[in-house]
Amino acid sequence: MKRTVTFIFLICLQLNFSQDLNQLIITEKGKEVLLGEINKTGLTQNSFGTWFNKNYNDYVANKSLIKKLKDSLNTYQIKVFLGTWCGDSKREVPRFYKVLEAAKFPENNLQVFALNNTEDAYKQSPNHEEKGLNIHRVPTFIFYKNGKEVNRIVELPVETFERDIYNITLENKYRSNYFVANFMDQILQTKSIDSLKLEAPVLIPRIAEFVKGSRELNTYGYSLLRSNQTEKALFIFELNTKIFPYKYNVFDSLGEAYFKTENYTEALKNYYKVLSLVPDDENALKMINKINLKQN
Repeated sequence: MKRTVTFIFLICLQLNFSQDLNQLIITEKGKEVLLGEINKTGLTQNSFGTWFNKNYNDYVANKSLIKKLKDSLNTYQIKVFLGTWCGDSKREVPRFYKVLEAAKFPENNLQVFALNNTEDAYKQSPNHEEKGLNIHRVPTFIFYKNGKEVNRIVELPVETFERDIYNITLENKYRSNYFVANFMDQILQTKSIDSLKLEAPVLIPRIAEFVKGSRELNTYGYSLLRSNQTEKALFIFELNTKIFPYKYNVFDSLGEAYFKTENYTEALKNYYKVLSLVPDDENALKMINKINLKQN
C-alpha cells in the first residue's frame, strides 16, 4: 500500500511540474493568456499561434549578419520577458525567435517568461522571475555572459535584432531603448531617496536630454508602484513632473501613488493640477470626489 501511495505521489509531482511550463489562463473577459515560464511550443498553440506564426514567417532574417554574430552569440545566455496580451510582444518575439534559430542558438541557453497585466500583478510572473530585473517594458531581452548581464533590448530593437545583437555581442557598444529608466533603476539600487532628492537639480537636466517622453519614467514608476516599492515610485513620479510640468498624465500618476499611500492631501494637490491642465478630465474629477468622500 505504501509503495502505491508513493507511486501516485510521484506521478502527481511530475504532473504538477509539467503544468508549470506554458501555463494557460483564461481571463474574466475570456481571453487566453500564458503565465510563467514558457517556450516556443506554448507560443505556437491555441490562439497565440495565429500571431506568432504569421510574424515569424513574415520576418526575413539577415543571414549574412547572423553568420557574423553566430559564434559570439552562442556564448551568451538570454532571458526574455513578454506579455501574450502585449502588441509589441506579439510582433517582436516571433522575429527574435527566427533570428535565434537562424543562428542555431542553444535552446538550453534561452529562458522565456510570460508576465501578467492585472493591477495586482503588473508585469509580474507567478514565480516572480522578473523580480530585481527592472522589467518595466515588454518584451525585454536580457543578454548574460558568465552569469552577469551584458546588455538588453527593451520593447523593440534600436535598429534590427540582427544589428542590435551584433552590437551587443561583438562590439558591446549599445544603448537600449528607455535608457533613462534603466539608468534610474541602477541609481535607486545604490543611493538613498534622500540623497537623490538633494541631487535632483543636477539630475533632472541630465536625464531630460535622453528621456523618451513622459511615458518612459511613468511606466517605470508604475512597475515600482505595483511591486509595492512606493517610496521609489513616488520619487520617480515626482521627478517626471519636474521634467514634464506641462503633461497632465504625470500629475495623474503622482496623484494615484499618493492615493495608494493614503496621503490624500498630496493626492488632491496633484489631481487639481491635472484639472488645471485638462479642466474636464474625468479620472481627476472622479478621484477628487472619491478622496473627499473618504475625508468626510
